[in-house]
Amino acid sequence: MAASQSRQLHRLSALRIAKLVDPGYYADGGGLYFQISSSGARSWVYQFKLFGRSREMGLGPALTVSLAEARSEAARCRALAKDKIDPIEARKEAQRKAAAEEAMPFRDAAAAYVEKMSPSWKNRKHAQQWTNTLTTYAYPVIGDVDVRHVDTPMVVRILQPIWSTKRETANRVRGRIENILDAEKVLGHRDGDNPARWRGHLDKVLAKRKRAVNHFPALPWADIPEFMRKLEAKEEEGSRSAVMLHLLILTVCRTNEIRGARPEEFDLRHKIWTIPGGRMKMGVPHRIPLCDKAFELAKNAMATARYGYLFPGDKKGSPLSNMAMLELLDGMGYSEITVHGFRSTFQDWAEEYGEYPELLTDKAIAHKTTNKARRAYQRGDILERRRKMMDHWSLYCGGMSATVVPIAPVQAVA
Repeated sequence: MAASQSRQLHRLSALRIAKLVDPGYYADGGGLYFQISSSGARSWVYQFKLFGRSREMGLGPALTVSLAEARSEAARCRALAKDKIDPIEARKEAQRKAAAEEAMPFRDAAAAYVEKMSPSWKNRKHAQQWTNTLTTYAYPVIGDVDVRHVDTPMVVRILQPIWSTKRETANRVRGRIENILDAEKVLGHRDGDNPARWRGHLDKVLAKRKRAVNHFPALPWADIPEFMRKLEAKEEEGSRSAVMLHLLILTVCRTNEIRGARPEEFDLRHKIWTIPGGRMKMGVPHRIPLCDKAFELAKNAMATARYGYLFPGDKKGSPLSNMAMLELLDGMGYSEITVHGFRSTFQDWAEEYGEYPELLTDKAIAHKTTNKARRAYQRGDILERRRKMMDHWSLYCGGMSATVVPIAPVQAVA
């Protein structure tokens, strides 16, 4: 520490400073010193004593801070010290406040991005989907984190829990985070690489998706409304196979399950179709909630039921042929897809468009999950929760939009 503060102010001059070369402290007065280090670096320091403790505060390099600027800053520091305020701590606090004012929490950045981009999105529901997925998966981890501090471990924490079970949703969440952080970089709120980018980054830590063989070519869910209009035209022409296919699509059952449907299996009062375990792949009875349209189709079909079948075939005592619906698809110009593929269409729609929990979709299509932990939660059939989802599916198939009411996580059934 240099000698005590001199009462005389402004002892230095620009000319004298320019001539100084020896390392040391050169007093300007009032605690302000011009310092030359042993390495030759030239800077300004302010020395003061507060609560019996001597301290030194750097005011910046002489190359960028002029003599007049150094004197002004020293005067401000003297005033603080006189009021028993530590200038060093005061500067740190000011820096913290400035950083806080400049901070952009990811949640706010996401809301701003959706607001700016939504006018350009064709589907009005798209904005809601962005908000829903980010609220569910991203915000619990990075919602309150400054976008400058969002890093790769945080993004991995978001994606890992759903990477294997909800791959399409996980991909969308990752892409949305990436777009938001890219926009914040353009706006100057962050710098560096994007921690949510896939190629050359997250693809090194998250398993790539194995491409499974698709045995049941399916119609893309976005094409369902147009397909259903054509299917209803066939119904109006009197096609029984069109009615059967329509009911199959709305209930997402299997071909043999709809072919063997019997009138007594339908509880029209409560709008429930119960398929006996003997006709189910897993050997367990399966209850299906009937949406309004499915109820109407089943009720009308009962008027022409024969041989105990809801959809009787031309051959006495037999249901409609399993080829009837395939021939219908071929005649409609959809020979590239299969009847069973509509179950995949529904599953993709439920995950990508409706964003429903996987447990609900598993129950809807009567799948037995391979995950033992999740299977413990499947003792109940969560019928009424599924009813809301199937009503939404019916509205979508009919070309009508519907607001998705978030469905709470399914709890174990005792």
